Amino acid sequence: MSQTSQISTAGGENPRPAGGAPASRRRPWLAAYPSLLAMPALLLLIAAMGYPLLTVTLRSFSDPAWGLQNYVWFFSTPVNVTVLWRTFSIAAWVTIVCVIAAYPYAYLMTAVGPRMRLILILCVLVPFWVSGVVRTLAWVILLQDSGIINSLIRLLGFDGVKLIRTQTGVVIGMAQVLLPFMILPLYSVMRGIDLRLVQAARSLGARPSRAFLQVYLPLSLPGVFAGAIIVFILSLGFYITPALLGGPRSTMLSTLVQSQVLSLLNWGRGGAMGVVLLVATFVLLALAAPLMRQRHKQASRS
Repeated sequence: MSQTSQISTAGGENPRPAGGAPASRRRPWLAAYPSLLAMPALLLLIAAMGYPLLTVTLRSFSDPAWGLQNYVWFFSTPVNVTVLWRTFSIAAWVTIVCVIAAYPYAYLMTAVGPRMRLILILCVLVPFWVSGVVRTLAWVILLQDSGIINSLIRLLGFDGVKLIRTQTGVVIGMAQVLLPFMILPLYSVMRGIDLRLVQAARSLGARPSRAFLQVYLPLSLPGVFAGAIIVFILSLGFYITPALLGGPRSTMLSTLVQSQVLSLLNWGRGGAMGVVLLVATFVLLALAAPLMRQRHKQASRS
């Protein structure tokens, strides 16, 4: 080895490749600009969602004439405001039911062995293989007045309970459809929680319930928030399940949009309904974001 090569090696400098250019200048262009990997998905979102949303928004201001008459009509009609409030109320109840049902199920998925965990995951994924219309029609059979659920309720002594064509039936059907969207985010967070933290709390004298509430539950809150946001947003746009399981007193805003656009051919009013629902959703998320961020920081510190 020559003296020049020894000095270069001793100095710790990386030798240049055969082409003469430094290795940092010969990286693939995708590695140099990783944000380009998101361009296909971004273009697809713009084409499939951005353009239709922009069209609906413009028609809400321009059909039948430019102005705010469609929004004035929406807020001046008591039925529209009532249905808007009911839509958010049903979405909130569906989210609460999904959290209550999904939390112990996701916790069980982290506590059992690999084979049982696989069975539980399959139970979560199997509903995705069945059409939503078929699942809703199955709930129509189960919740009808002569169905098995009402028969069991009457055997328990509760007469006069009606589930079909009610808001309760809509919440049950929507919660069953959206339950996987709550379980999967919860499970992804729970499986990363170190259970030795709970054991350490119990070894320091904490009761099992207190160790769970003060150690495990705060660490799992990011999964609860993520699943709740997904379920809540998806609930706001449901149409098939409320239409089949609900009645006049459980109508959601999506049903009114459908009637305005397809039945009355009033694109301006239908677009105004959609824009109001979208803006109201963004406002609620903006109000809830600081709380979720604060909870996430507290869970990270603990």
